[in-house]
Amino acid sequence: MNLRLVPITRDTADDPRLRALYADAFPVEEQIPYDDFLALMDKINFDYMTYYDGDQFLGFTIVAIFDDVTWFWYFAVLPELRGHGVGQAILTSLIDRHKHSFCVLDMEYDQQPDAPNLPQRIRRHNFYLRNGFCDTHVTKSFAGVTYTIMTLGPHPFTPADYTHLLSHLHSVRE
Repeated sequence: MNLRLVPITRDTADDPRLRALYADAFPVEEQIPYDDFLALMDKINFDYMTYYDGDQFLGFTIVAIFDDVTWFWYFAVLPELRGHGVGQAILTSLIDRHKHSFCVLDMEYDQQPDAPNLPQRIRRHNFYLRNGFCDTHVTKSFAGVTYTIMTLGPHPFTPADYTHLLSHLHSVRE
């Protein structure tokens, strides 16, 4: 695979392929409405990147960069390419670009017993563990979905840290 990265800016973010993959890859309750996200691009430092193999669109990542935290928000690969090493290549590239930052991600908790997609959550959790992420044992629930926080490497992260991160996000959204 010849992974090619193309940064997305406010001017190029309204691409129908991005909107379609965003809508397909994430349940509605996990999405920031895409137009709201576009407005946030003027307020938050995002590393919004698309990935290609030659000219073939593979997926995208959206990372919010705050003063002291790099927060992996969204990571999506085209459905027909999942399970073929594409996500691994993208995550490796993403980690390499942010390896000198304190990186966190929140993902659907793989221990939520009533989750309709529990096997997918377990696979995703194991994927991140294999790639150097560690459990913080910090969870938070929103709209009936429980999220767990993982950090790249064994860094302390508390519920207060997550609340601080969320309050920073809410302060720029207002």
